[in-house]
Amino acid sequence: MTDTFLLIFAALIVGASKGGLASAAAIAVPMLALFMNPVAAAAILLPVYIVTDWVGVWLYRKSFSLRNLLILTPSILLGVAIATVITPYTPESVLLIFTGAIGLWHCLRTWLRHAQTEAEEARVLPGIFWGTLTGIASFITHSGAPPSQAYLLPQRLPKLQFAGTVAISFAIGNIVKLPAYWSIGQLDGLNWTLIAGLAVTGILGTFVGRWVTGLLSEHVYLKVIQLMLFALSVILLIRGGIELLSGG
Repeated sequence: MTDTFLLIFAALIVGASKGGLASAAAIAVPMLALFMNPVAAAAILLPVYIVTDWVGVWLYRKSFSLRNLLILTPSILLGVAIATVITPYTPESVLLIFTGAIGLWHCLRTWLRHAQTEAEEARVLPGIFWGTLTGIASFITHSGAPPSQAYLLPQRLPKLQFAGTVAISFAIGNIVKLPAYWSIGQLDGLNWTLIAGLAVTGILGTFVGRWVTGLLSEHVYLKVIQLMLFALSVILLIRGGIELLSGG
């Protein structure tokens, strides 16, 4: 019963993320990893991500940064390709720590530096770097939020444009992950009836996330995203450290 409840809650979180609360979804796999294999958790949630991704695309179809999409999307696909090769040989603990460290670094950099008075431009080389890391982290633990936000948040995009850029770029990245997951056997033996129910829950979550995003002011929205990113990064670091020390 507890397992089912957590799966439903994770699907709701994924949907809320695709509706605009961009950091939320990456908490889902670490949460599920408390009671099941993290690779299995990622595989179960991937179809939920894909379904809710395209609801998010529909919700934000008129709000996105085209330049950022043109930079991030191919970079994310490159990261997915790299992750497909390295995943069978890299310990989950190392990848969790790596992803969490990126997010924590970004939060501390944002909070400790002097107040940013001007938005940064969407530059190509940083976008390729962070986009590739996003693809790798997203493939392994569905935790692509920290590196993608390290690139996007300094640009101070309007909240709906930020949410739309994330939704569209991740939708494309996640659909490509499906054949990549299949190629390394992560989709074998899944309960598709359960996954269908989780997908419906995720779709409901997208509208909840969209509603909450619309209620928040630009300033509060940015702070909420940063706090969620910080919490996520700490969770990833703790989880990765425990697994590394235990030899997992």
